[in-house]
Amino acid sequence: MHGMKLHRLLILFFLAALPTTAQEAGHVDRLDPALDAIVDADAPIEKVVEGYRFLEGPVWVPDGGYMVFSDIPGNKIYKWNPEDDRVTVVVEQSGFTGRDATGVGREVNEGGETFYNLGSNGITLDPDGRLVFNAMGDRQVVRLEPGGTRTILASHFEGKRLNSTNDLVYRSDGALYFTDPPSALRGGNEDPKKELDYNGVFMLRDGKLHLLTKEILHPNGLTFSNDEKYFFVGDTVTRKVTRFEVQPDGTIANGTVFVDMTGDPAIGNPDGMKVDEVGNLYCAGAGGIWVISPEGRHLGKIVFPERASNMTFGGADGRTLYVTARTGLYRIRLKVAGARY
Repeated sequence: MHGMKLHRLLILFFLAALPTTAQEAGHVDRLDPALDAIVDADAPIEKVVEGYRFLEGPVWVPDGGYMVFSDIPGNKIYKWNPEDDRVTVVVEQSGFTGRDATGVGREVNEGGETFYNLGSNGITLDPDGRLVFNAMGDRQVVRLEPGGTRTILASHFEGKRLNSTNDLVYRSDGALYFTDPPSALRGGNEDPKKELDYNGVFMLRDGKLHLLTKEILHPNGLTFSNDEKYFFVGDTVTRKVTRFEVQPDGTIANGTVFVDMTGDPAIGNPDGMKVDEVGNLYCAGAGGIWVISPEGRHLGKIVFPERASNMTFGGADGRTLYVTARTGLYRIRLKVAGARY
């Protein structure tokens, strides 16, 4: 009997020592004491949606209190409602609407699976609350109208097809900024279907497309500082984030390196970015979500069990950080709200 009791106690002790679900979903790495004002070191990280292969482009929709995100290999945009935990399809064929996908989308081999990045990527809300997304396979920027029809906002520049639009953000004056790497071209920069001889960052204003820079080798995530004096663009080739000064006409100039991930051996390159209400920059990258002070100090990381791609602030108070990774959607509560949903 005594042996049985001891055995039970050992089992209970072992179970108590196991990490909780939230702990299994990640942790916070503190590199600077200033991170304590942003997130608790023991803040739980939860995986709230799972079962996918490569999620991207999360956006919280305040008018409705739900999340939308891109399933890149699945070529769909989904809606997740935290109230009933239901996931439903919002847009079919979100990134590629053609019939023959041969040669479309970069080939990815992970976890014994092969899939192709041809679906939608970044998603945002326009000033009227409509979904605007990057249709990578179709090489376009598309707006979803209330009735479900699609309006193509950008597809060509100076008569040549865009590469494969990636991420996007609106400025307060209604101008739309987006990156255009060759992510959905099967052969990348060497793909014969690539018409532009560079990978650009663009601004769409009043229906006219402007090339802002072609100096970034592989432009990916992007965002503005709160006061819109600065514009950030990540480069997945150099593993650096460049900060540009925004000019009165909305163009950008005087780029300088703001974040450098080249010294971090962890997997991941600069990807999706957001800022919070006090100006901290959040960037998906090497080993998780990097948190960078307005002055450029690396304060710490929010680490997940799989590669993080992008994020958005959500919840009623804007203090829940939602993060897309390979197979699912995660969340963590912060002490500050996001400046841009």
